[in-house]
Amino acid sequence: MTLSWFWHSLWIVCPLLQVVLLALMLWRKWFTVFPIFALYIGYKVLQAIVLMVMNYAPLVTGEQYFTAYAAGRALATVLTFGVIYEIFKHVFRDYPALRSLGTILFRWIAVTLMLLTIVLAWLAPGTGAGQLMSKFYVIERTVSMLQCGLLIFLLLFSGYFSLSWRSHTFGLALGFGVYASMNLAAYAIRARIEPAAANSTTDLMTVITGAVYLCSVLVWMAYLLAAERVPAVPRMLPSHDLESWNDELRRLLQK
Repeated sequence: MTLSWFWHSLWIVCPLLQVVLLALMLWRKWFTVFPIFALYIGYKVLQAIVLMVMNYAPLVTGEQYFTAYAAGRALATVLTFGVIYEIFKHVFRDYPALRSLGTILFRWIAVTLMLLTIVLAWLAPGTGAGQLMSKFYVIERTVSMLQCGLLIFLLLFSGYFSLSWRSHTFGLALGFGVYASMNLAAYAIRARIEPAAANSTTDLMTVITGAVYLCSVLVWMAYLLAAERVPAVPRMLPSHDLESWNDELRRLLQK
């Protein structure tokens, strides 16, 4: 009863906070900087409303609800990858040669991670009693692993060249990183233990993932409300050296 109350509370609170976040993005004109992220938030609100209506509609079957949920997750996943790439472009927007090199590396890393996650999905298939949901969470685990890998690469690549993260960009990546990491852990567990029918364990995992997503929304709101900090010149790599990297890489890519 308590878990059900928490789950329904999160189901209502998360969309409401995302509406507030969307309003803040319009007010602060953040949607012009991260349009795909604004689209992602708007879509998540719409998805929550549709699923909530379907959940309480007496004529909607469980199979129809699951189909709508799975299709919604697929589109949300596409938008998530779009946001990750949008973050990447924003980090390197002032250095076109680095952006060109990083785009090439980003694509190769994405392909490599995709191959690795597919191999992992084949070597560690879902073994839960609920075969359909177990396989579904194997797919979700694969997607979450790919998202985490891309975010880690983005962080390491920008850190290697001592590129400062603007506070809003970092907050966006941080929120997605926390949520993707939690999803990876939760889906890996559920793919192995998913029962034929929901029980207290699956309800607890649902509440935890919902609470983590709520924390991600709060992180995005906090960074959006915070003043944008001017990035300081890194000590390890002076700005003139970074410009030299930029010029040299441009000449290399033009050959």
